[in-house]
Amino acid sequence: MTALESTSVVLRGAVSMASGFPLLSGVDLELFSSSLTVLVGANGAGKTSLLRLLAGLIGLSAGEGSVLGLDLTTVDRRQLRRRVGWLGHEGSFYDDLTVSENLTFAAKALGRPLDELATVLDRVDLSGRRDTVAKQLSAGQRRRLGLAWLLLRRPELWLLDEPYASLDDDGRTFFDALLGEVVERGATVVVSAHDPLRSAQLRPRTLLMSGGRIVGES
Repeated sequence: MTALESTSVVLRGAVSMASGFPLLSGVDLELFSSSLTVLVGANGAGKTSLLRLLAGLIGLSAGEGSVLGLDLTTVDRRQLRRRVGWLGHEGSFYDDLTVSENLTFAAKALGRPLDELATVLDRVDLSGRRDTVAKQLSAGQRRRLGLAWLLLRRPELWLLDEPYASLDDDGRTFFDALLGEVVERGATVVVSAHDPLRSAQLRPRTLLMSGGRIVGES
């Protein structure tokens, strides 16, 4: 860790349970700012559950953990969610609102100036879709809208669940470039994927998950 880096996530023997079933069965993990980590593994390996724990969407049942300096055993999870950006399969926006309306709503809720909207729309290449209702967007465009929402939020920790699914090569290149920018600005980024990222320029840390725990690293 350099002088400019700080610890974003620490987990020691982290266990999360749901209806008596272990979603996570003893995860040890340490992440730092300005880093990109990819969680790989088969369906059911625990990738999404780990992201949800870090996002404050599920609780810590046993073990120790802190995210952005907040103790997972005592923190009000709403406090954590305000500092974390989560992008799941469906995205965090409203299907019946247009792209512009969704981002305007987000900006007002977050207290962000509305003049940031044009810049964000340009960055995610949705300027030409600003008046399109969200439910009419393609899968790739919906992911871009989700990223636009996160760009407005400026979270310290980005958690992206299978963001590359169904994307073509252009979409993957776009995601790689944006993630590189986010990491350069000091954020911690964690991505789940079935396979390691192909981008040579990103050089992520890759963690293999199986059975609700981390079993390997490359």
